[in-house]
Amino acid sequence: MRTRPLKVALLGCGVVGSEVARIMTTHADDLAARIGAPVELAGVAVRRPSKVREGIPQELITTDATALVKRGDIDVVVEVIGGIEPARTLITTAFEHGASVVSANKALLAEDGAALYAAAEEHGRDLYYEAAVAGAIPLIRPLRESLAGDKVNRVLGIVNGTTNFILDKMDTSGAGYSEALDEATALGYAEADPTADVEGFDAAAKAAILAGIAFHTRVRLDDVYREGMTEVTAADFASARRMGCTIKLLAICERAADGGSVTARVHPAMIPLSHPLASVRGAYNAVFVEADAAGQLMFYGPGAGGSPTASAVLGDLVAVCRNRLNDATGPGESAYTQLPVSPMGDVVTRYHISLDVADKPGVLAQVATVFAEHGVSIDTVRQQGKDGEASLVVVTHRAPDAALSGTVEALRKLDTVRGVASIMRVEGE
Repeated sequence: MRTRPLKVALLGCGVVGSEVARIMTTHADDLAARIGAPVELAGVAVRRPSKVREGIPQELITTDATALVKRGDIDVVVEVIGGIEPARTLITTAFEHGASVVSANKALLAEDGAALYAAAEEHGRDLYYEAAVAGAIPLIRPLRESLAGDKVNRVLGIVNGTTNFILDKMDTSGAGYSEALDEATALGYAEADPTADVEGFDAAAKAAILAGIAFHTRVRLDDVYREGMTEVTAADFASARRMGCTIKLLAICERAADGGSVTARVHPAMIPLSHPLASVRGAYNAVFVEADAAGQLMFYGPGAGGSPTASAVLGDLVAVCRNRLNDATGPGESAYTQLPVSPMGDVVTRYHISLDVADKPGVLAQVATVFAEHGVSIDTVRQQGKDGEASLVVVTHRAPDAALSGTVEALRKLDTVRGVASIMRVEGE
């Protein structure tokens, strides 16, 4: 074993960073044996140096992250501060000064992954980011290494634990959205500002990363269609149960049947109770990968939290350190297909539409005519009326999303339609 330690700079020492530092210390002997050399925490960049950080010597603490990554003797920089800046500049600076990088920064990778890959390649260094997508779940490495010889056609999954906890609570207890969100916040699953989670931004960033790796093409956050789940109601869950379904916020990345384009989207959807994703409870994540040769693969586990995320970071750290010892690098960007990303309107899907309508003869015929005019076939219809008002629930066959959206807009203009109570896609069938 080499005696000179590999030096690691840690950017950020919050929930994840502090756990990374703890594991590096408590598992130092095991890590050294697995890598072939000791690893040494050489510096920790933080914003509040006066805060007591158990197990981290005060002399390692600095507020000058730039100076830390420029030192020249740093082998690996672990970035867990998040956000776009200063993380982007710090990572590129690390490459310029000879360090490889392990990151958990999904927002930055989805926004500017191509530029980071290019900087890593220019300087002959590694960029690893297993922790950016699904916490402790091994997903990035299987996609870009284990399945490198296969053709991935679809990635479908629950990639945000906060939203899954909220929707699961609404499903199992009958709680409303606000009540379920309050419980998620009290338990620490939701941030004080949950917007990134409940509006789908977090899941969309992860979808962009997954689509890029799975389909060997560049997919940015702006390419991902996104809908949040704040409008999901108890009535939606009641309708889902009548269909033998539940509701999940899904990230869906697909290759077109002709192989000529890809799509990436995040939105709430009804899925059959028989689908494995329907049984994913609480704050857990699960991702289905469908490939030509491998068939269907499912990855399941805790998708967030200090310990699970640190586990993924340390796995990357071991791999990168091994590469440093062997003067090698792992896989870089694979974007050779350069496939276009199709708009949401081209996606073929199904709709579950709940309408408030006048309870009088001819309404159903008017509604059916609108569907026919837009080339959308109706699968099932359920109508319930009382005191001059009625609820009409329509489930469609598969059709382009643009045709389905156009149908809904036309329905809104009918005099007999009082309102569109809910619209939800149906997946997993």
